[in-house]
Amino acid sequence: MIYFDNAATSGHRPESVISAAAAAMRAGANPGRSGHSLSLACAERVYCVRKILQEFFCAPSAERIIFTKNCTEALNIAILGMLREGDKVVTTVAEHNSVLRPLKFLEGRGVTVRYAPLDKHGNINVKQLARMAEGADAVVITLASNVTGVAPDICAVKHAIPPQTMLICDGAQACGHEKIDFTALGIDALAVAGHKGMLALQGSGALIMSERFNPRPVMFGGTGSESYNLSMPDFYPDRLEAGTLNYPAIISLGEGALWLKTRLYENRDRLVYLTDLLINGLTDMGVNVYSRTNSYGIVAFDVSKRPSEQIAERLSRDYNICVRAGLHCAPLMHCALGSSGLVRASLSPFNTQGEVQYFLKAMGEIVDGR
Repeated sequence: MIYFDNAATSGHRPESVISAAAAAMRAGANPGRSGHSLSLACAERVYCVRKILQEFFCAPSAERIIFTKNCTEALNIAILGMLREGDKVVTTVAEHNSVLRPLKFLEGRGVTVRYAPLDKHGNINVKQLARMAEGADAVVITLASNVTGVAPDICAVKHAIPPQTMLICDGAQACGHEKIDFTALGIDALAVAGHKGMLALQGSGALIMSERFNPRPVMFGGTGSESYNLSMPDFYPDRLEAGTLNYPAIISLGEGALWLKTRLYENRDRLVYLTDLLINGLTDMGVNVYSRTNSYGIVAFDVSKRPSEQIAERLSRDYNICVRAGLHCAPLMHCALGSSGLVRASLSPFNTQGEVQYFLKAMGEIVDGR
C-alpha cells in the first residue's frame, strides 16, 4: 500500500515513537493524580514533554503548554475561551472547520467575524486581512492550508495587525514540517496536532500560549490540584487540563519532537523535492493542480471536473493508493478556489520517489481512461 493521506494523519511513525508509547502503556498510572511513586514518575515525564515542546517551538513557558487530544480541541480552547460577546475577530477563507465552526457558534452569541479572501494567486490576502483587522480583538489564521499547502507570511501578518490584537494560529499542517519560533513570530496561541507532521499518536495535541493569552476554561473537572475548590484552578496548566491526560499519546508527542529535532530541515527539503516532482508530473499530463511546491507535502488537484471521490476510489481499488477526496473540512477554501471537491495527495518524509512515480503512472492511466 502507498499511503498519501498524511495530512489527515501520519501513516508512518519512527520506531522511537512507537516504543515510547508502548512503554507508557505498560506504566499503568495516572500522572499527577496520586502520591505514589509510579504516578509521580509519570507526572515527571509529562513535564519533561512540556519542556521538550517548549524548546522545539521556542515557547515562553512549559506551564503554558496545554495538552489536548488534538488540534481541534486546542483551537476550541483558544477561540471559545478567549472571545466574548462584542468582540471582533478576523479569520480567512482558507481555514479548516476546527476554526470556522467555533467562530460560527460565537457569531450567534454576539461576536463579529470577518473573513479575509484569497488574492489572485490563491494566497491568503495579507493586505486585506490587515485592513480588516483594525480594531479586531483577535486574528485566527492557519499556518498552512490543509487543502493546497499555501502558507501565509505569519511575520508579515503579525507586523500588519494592531499590537493589541491576539494572534491565534492553527498549526495542524505546519507543525513538524517547518521551524516555528513561537516567540519570534509573536504568536499568542498555537494549536498543535500531534498525529500529523509531529509523527505522534492519534489523541495527542497541544495549545501553546503567550504570557498575555489567558482563556477561560471550556471544560471542567478534576485536575489533581485544589480538589477542595469547585472552580478550576487559576494557574496553568491545570486551569485548562480537566480530566485524565492521555499519557501514552503525550509521551509519543515528546518522542516525535525529539526525532524531528535533528531532521526537520532534511525532511523539509525532501518534501519540497517530492511535491515538486508530483506537481510537475500531474501538470504534464493535463491535470488541474491547485498547489505549488511546498514543504508540507500537500498536492491538491482535479481531473477534468470528474468527481474527486471517483478518482480517489479508483486509486484505492485498482492501485492500492490512499488519498483523500472532497472538501477536506475546509468549505470556504473550496468556494474561493471554485472547487466542488479536490483529490489531495499528502506526503510524509517516509514516502519515496518511487512511490511518487508509481502514483503518477496510476494517474496517467486514469487520465487516459484506462
